[in-house]
Amino acid sequence: MPTMEERKMMIQKIKSLPGILDATVEGLSDAQLDTPYREGGWTVRQVVHHLCDSHMNAFLRFKWMLNENVPTIKTYDQDVWATSPEYKLPVLESLHLLRGLHERWAIMLDTIDEQGWSRTANHPESGVVTLDKMLQTYSSHGEKHCGQILRLRDRMDW
Repeated sequence: MPTMEERKMMIQKIKSLPGILDATVEGLSDAQLDTPYREGGWTVRQVVHHLCDSHMNAFLRFKWMLNENVPTIKTYDQDVWATSPEYKLPVLESLHLLRGLHERWAIMLDTIDEQGWSRTANHPESGVVTLDKMLQTYSSHGEKHCGQILRLRDRMDW
């Protein structure tokens, strides 16, 4: 179980992600945004929209876990979602959504007391998960995807 200090650092990662993602994709052209970060992988544009979808789902999962007794988490097929028509939109829309979402999410997370972090949900693929486990997962999720984009930028010398 993480300490309160470790939780604060993870919450800070969530709060900081929109600015980090903005900087990660800043100055990329449409052609660059439509480049996969690896062979057979998503494009940079898809990664940005995926982060928005994933983190909207995560925010709601946290909210349900805080306000309902052992809810069942709704899953989704992220690869199918990545082919949705709105994934062709400019990334600015998702970057704007993430900014407000992460601000609200961080405020919500800051209000959870020690006992609240042990609240659980049923995840159809992972079994029972705690808020602590969800925080660990999502605090590093955006960082992982920003790293994929940054490695692509380095490789392509962008």
